[in-house]
Amino acid sequence: MMRLTRDQKNILVEKIQEFFYQEHGEELGNLAGENLLEFIYREIGPYIYNIGISDAKALVQDRMLNIDEDLSSLERPLK
Repeated sequence: MMRLTRDQKNILVEKIQEFFYQEHGEELGNLAGENLLEFIYREIGPYIYNIGISDAKALVQDRMLNIDEDLSSLERPLK
């Protein structure tokens, strides 16, 4: 599992608190914000991570196809 620095964690907790206040008009404490971040990280994070991996895989496959086409264009005809 990825690790967040303390600064990154603090920034994300602040963003969660701001979002919660804007959406619900209530303040969310630091502990509750950290708990919500941990839940998102643990339960939702793997889905987002897998989407990123899938996107990277598609990009690499596309690049490999282009390389294959480029290399094929360099072939010399056989007599």
